[in-house]
Amino acid sequence: MNYSKNRRNGTSKKTIKGEFREIGIQIPRDRHSEFEPKLIPKHQTRFTGFDDKIIALYGRGMSTRDIESTLKDLYGVEVSAGLVSQVTQAVEADLVAWQNRPLSAIYPIVYLDALVLKIRHEGRVMNKAVHLALGVNLALQKELLGIWMTQNESSKFWLTVLTELKNRGVEDIFIACCDGLTGFPDAIETVFPRTQVQLCIVHMVRNSLSYVSYKDRKAVASDLKKVYGAMTEPEAEQELLKFAQTWDKQYPTISKSWLNHWQRVIPFFAFPHDIRKAIYTTNAIESINMTLRKVLRNHRTFPTDESAMKVIFLALQNISQEWTMPIRDWKSALNRFAIEFEGRMPN
Repeated sequence: MNYSKNRRNGTSKKTIKGEFREIGIQIPRDRHSEFEPKLIPKHQTRFTGFDDKIIALYGRGMSTRDIESTLKDLYGVEVSAGLVSQVTQAVEADLVAWQNRPLSAIYPIVYLDALVLKIRHEGRVMNKAVHLALGVNLALQKELLGIWMTQNESSKFWLTVLTELKNRGVEDIFIACCDGLTGFPDAIETVFPRTQVQLCIVHMVRNSLSYVSYKDRKAVASDLKKVYGAMTEPEAEQELLKFAQTWDKQYPTISKSWLNHWQRVIPFFAFPHDIRKAIYTTNAIESINMTLRKVLRNHRTFPTDESAMKVIFLALQNISQEWTMPIRDWKSALNRFAIEFEGRMPN
C-alpha cells in the first residue's frame, strides 16, 4: 500500500466573526498541509464576504426561506429571516442613489413598459405596476434609466416618470416606444414635445388577437403581419384595407383600433427595413421583463413595496452586466437618425 500520497488528516476548529456574530467551523486538513481553503483563507477570522453571498442569492430571486436553507446546506450556517432582511437593507441606499443619478442629455430611443406584481398591503394582496424605462444611448449601449412602482399603470403616472427623467438631465428623446395605453403618447409629448411616439407593434398585435377565436388566430396574425411588414406606408394602408375587407364582419374592432392609432403606428416606415425591428417593438424591454419574471416566480407575493423593489433592482443589476456589446445594426441607425433628426444629434 502506498502511504506517500497526501491524504486527509481530520479537521481543525476555527471561530470566525461576521455579520452573523460568531460561529465555529471545521477546516479540513491534509497530511502535507497543502490544502488552501477558498471561502475563508488561512489566518482569516472574519468573513466579510457573507453579505455579498446573501445579496447575490436574493438578487437571483431566491426567497428568504430558500436563502436560509441554501446557506445551511453550503456552509452549515444558520441564518434568520431577520439577518437576510438586515443585510439586504443596505441595497435600499444603493437603489436610491442609482434612481437619482444624472442621465445623459440625449437618448435616440427610450422604451417604456410596465409589469404587474402582487404586494401585500394591510392584510390583503393587491396588484401593483412596476414601470421600467430603458434607453439606448449614443454609445450604442442599453441603459436602464429607472424603475418606479404605483398601484396602476396610468398616463398620469407616466407623466410623473417622464418629468423625473427630464429633471435628471434628459434633454431630448428621438423616439419613444410604448404600448397603447390611453393618454400615454400625449404624456410623452407634453414633456418631450419633439419626440416621435412609436406604438409597440407587439402590443398592438397582442391586443388585436385578444378579440380573435383560437381557430382564426394564425390567419389573423398572418394578415396583420402584412400590414406592419409592408415596405412603405402606402403599401401598409392598402394591406390594412384588405385586412378590414377580410375580417371586419367577424372582428370589426381590430381594423378600427389600428386606424385610430395609425399616426402612432407608422413612424418606423421612415427607416430602412433592417433597423425597423429596433424601433417598432419593445422587444428589448420585453426580454428584461421575461428575465425578471423568471427571477420573481419564487415570490408569489411580496410583503412590502420595498422588498419588491430591492429584488427587482438587484435582478436588473445582474441583467445589465451582460450588456457589454453595442446593439447590432445601431451604427446604421444612428447615421439615419442624424439625417432624420438634423440639428439634434451632437457633433
